[in-house]
Amino acid sequence: MTDKKKLSGEERRELLLKWLQNEKKPLTGSELAEKARVSRQVIVGDMTLLKARGIPVMATSQGYVYLPKHDREGFERVVACIHPPEMAEKELLLLVDLGILVKDVKIEHSVYGDLTASIMVSNRKEVHRFLDRIQETNAAYLSELTGGVHLHTISAKDESALDEAEQALQDAGFLLE
Repeated sequence: MTDKKKLSGEERRELLLKWLQNEKKPLTGSELAEKARVSRQVIVGDMTLLKARGIPVMATSQGYVYLPKHDREGFERVVACIHPPEMAEKELLLLVDLGILVKDVKIEHSVYGDLTASIMVSNRKEVHRFLDRIQETNAAYLSELTGGVHLHTISAKDESALDEAEQALQDAGFLLE
C-alpha cells in the first residue's frame, strides 16, 4: 500500500486477494497485515469472509494461498495412515517425491469429532518448512491424539499417481489396513 488513505473493508479484501493471486508462495497473516496496515486479526476475519464467498483462499501452515483453478483440478483420494510422530517426515517425503500434494491431515477426536488441518505440501522444501514449524512451536501432531491414526487428502494429476502413492504407503507400513 503506497498511500495513507484508510481502505474500506471491501477495498482491503480486494487488495488482499490481488496480492495472493500474484504471489507464488504463501503469505503469512502478519505479512498481509503489515502490507495492509491492519492487525493480523483483521486479516483473519477478511480471509474468513473471502472463503465464505467461495473464493479459493486457503490457510496453510506456511501462510495464506490462492488456489487457481488449475491447482484445484486433478484427482483426490483420502488415505488412512498410522505411524508414530517420528515417522511423519518419512511419510510426507515419500508422498511428495511421487508428485503428490498432501492437502491435509484429519483425525476423529472422541470429544470434538472430525478435526482437519491444512498441510498443503508438494515438495521437500515445503515438507521441511512444515516440520520445522512444528518443532519451532513445539506443536503436537494431530495424530498423537489418536495413537498415530490419521487420514490425508492427497491430490495428483492422474489416478495412477494416487495408486502408486497408496502402494508406496502400504509398502512402507504406513497404510492403515
